[in-house]
Amino acid sequence: MTLSIWRYAHLILAITSFIFLSMASITGSILAFNTIKENTSPNRIHNLKDISLAQVLPVLQNKYLEITELEITENSYIKLQGLDEEGNDVEGYINPLDGKIIGKTEKKSDFIQWVTSFHRSLFLHETGRWIIGINSFLLALIAVSGSILIIKRQKKLSRFFSKIKKSSFSQYYHAVFGRLLLIPIIIISVTGTYLSMERFNFFPKTENKKIQNPTAENEETVKINSKDIPLFKQIKLAEVQKIEFPFSEEPDDFYIIKLKDKEIEVNQFNGSIISQTDYPLTKRWTELSLDLHTGRTHIVWAAVLMISSLYILFFIYSGFTIMWKRRVPKFKNKFSAKESKIILLVGSENGSTFWFAHQVHKQLLAQNQHSYLAELNRYQEFPKAEYLVIFTSTYGLGDAPSNASKFELLLKKHPQNHPLKYCVVGFGSKAYKDYCGFAQVVNTNIRAESWGEPFMKIHTVNDKSPEEFTAWVKEWNKQTLMKLYADSKFYKKVPQGLKKMKVDEIFSPEDSENTFMLRINPGNLKYTSGDLLVVYPDNDEKERYYSIARVDNRIQLSIKYLPGGLASEFLIKRKVGDELNARVMPNTSFHFPDKASKVVLIANGTGIAPFLGMVQQNTHKTETFLYCGFRRETEITSRYKIFLDEQVKNQQLVDYTFCYSRSQEHRYVMDLVRRDTEFFADLLENDGILMICGALQMQAEVEAVLEEIVFEKYAKRIIDYKNKGQILSDCY
Repeated sequence: MTLSIWRYAHLILAITSFIFLSMASITGSILAFNTIKENTSPNRIHNLKDISLAQVLPVLQNKYLEITELEITENSYIKLQGLDEEGNDVEGYINPLDGKIIGKTEKKSDFIQWVTSFHRSLFLHETGRWIIGINSFLLALIAVSGSILIIKRQKKLSRFFSKIKKSSFSQYYHAVFGRLLLIPIIIISVTGTYLSMERFNFFPKTENKKIQNPTAENEETVKINSKDIPLFKQIKLAEVQKIEFPFSEEPDDFYIIKLKDKEIEVNQFNGSIISQTDYPLTKRWTELSLDLHTGRTHIVWAAVLMISSLYILFFIYSGFTIMWKRRVPKFKNKFSAKESKIILLVGSENGSTFWFAHQVHKQLLAQNQHSYLAELNRYQEFPKAEYLVIFTSTYGLGDAPSNASKFELLLKKHPQNHPLKYCVVGFGSKAYKDYCGFAQVVNTNIRAESWGEPFMKIHTVNDKSPEEFTAWVKEWNKQTLMKLYADSKFYKKVPQGLKKMKVDEIFSPEDSENTFMLRINPGNLKYTSGDLLVVYPDNDEKERYYSIARVDNRIQLSIKYLPGGLASEFLIKRKVGDELNARVMPNTSFHFPDKASKVVLIANGTGIAPFLGMVQQNTHKTETFLYCGFRRETEITSRYKIFLDEQVKNQQLVDYTFCYSRSQEHRYVMDLVRRDTEFFADLLENDGILMICGALQMQAEVEAVLEEIVFEKYAKRIIDYKNKGQILSDCY
């Protein structure tokens, strides 16, 4: 099945059930919190598995004149009903070892009873129970379809818990928390579904199986002490739900003991079993489902259920945020596909490619051209078309965006019946190996069709660049009589949600090999070292990403200055007090590990930036080492050394090593790795963490050396350690 099928299934299920799931999640978290509260009460007895009936019953029978009933509640309270030595009614929670009353029995508060009723039936009686049951089942399907989406995104099942690729806040945490809470959510949904089905008698009724022992009633009636009854020595309080005591000392008056899986009648004189009634499997499954669905038997599980219920609300929020960002811009086509001369088809994952196509579409309509704009998945026969223009981005590793996933099949299904001029415009980022990969596939496939006549070469646009898109516009204007605006300003889209941040310091030494440092005050934004600062130099959609170091509660950047470079030229000209329009993008897959036996940081050039912050934030004093390569020693590397020496002094860094490729020693960071072969081999084999930041070429060279090291020593591959999350990288 294609990715889009599962994505749409996941979305449809969520839309269908989100109102009821929201209400169930809110009430479920309240009930789970109440269960936690009940399980932390002093009335709770914690060692029921160690206490037998033979220990408890003699104590209670000596202390009380009469005992009517003893009940062990789901949350391990022991509730007694009877008469004290003075004949007064007694009801309360007791300590089973001395029989003392330790608490009064209380009904659940009106609020909790209200929440419970609402959670079960929405106050709609049987109809409400049907609705809740169906939505529990839908939640299970949502969890399954979401898991399949993660597997497809990670490419294989074995990588289910591998590093998630960087994406928006909502998309990233939707996937991360979805993986962590998958099992609890499936348990909540499956048990909720089962309890609803059991309520409406979906399962065949099975009668209790009763086994009689007719000789037990006529055995000798000399009463022995309950502490000496062998059966009572075997039964632990943890197995018991309720005990009904004999009302008299008549031979036909028995103990009735209700256990988790059966009910037994016991001769009060000698402890022999008179009858045993085994509960059907459905009753036992119901009890187990109640335990799992409510957390009533274990405080830790109740806490997991509360967290899961709250996060279902987050999943609803983040899921709809993702959907909103991927929405197709709303517009009505003035002309139908059948009558249009110009067909504009779009593949877009988040809507930005659609925005460019729409600008072209509006201009064509203004010239009274019959233009039609739609998704690539709406490809069909276009009987009057003269031009076919494809605007498409690429998703994942060269894959089609969700609204273009059917295009290749539709292309074969609907051949055009006349020659058609076509061109393809691809959108992507050169930071990825599969830059505009799907656009290349589309271009190749149309070129293979007999009716396809390319009138322009495939054109690619990096990083939503208005200038690069304008280059295509200018070529369009040469090839057609339908002129479009050729000024890049027309295609600039102002980004939303930016924050103003003040420049606190700029350090640009003359001998720095064009590297400079910038410190920025982000205000009250939450961030940490390894996150990304997204800068918009022209206040348009041209984004530039910089790894953040959190140093002295400021964002610190190390930036390579490129003369004429859009962002570096803009940033190096800032002065103290100037404001930047930027935003912080969480990059949780590249944060300093909370728990690790040892951490090694490897960087080159400006890749050292996040590591400067990480070592200062290493308050747990994890054993940490830094390796970094530069072209030559400069004033800025000297400043790095002063900072790092301070961290070594504070025991937040064990040691650091710099090397220089253009000095007399002529060494690269990969040479340092090869020099310390044993150190790196032991690091990886003993669950240490290796973090790499800097140039992609450096990363490839370092990993090639590591591949040799671990293969020679342990016959392993680097991918083995990557899959375990031991090698983390953020390279460009």
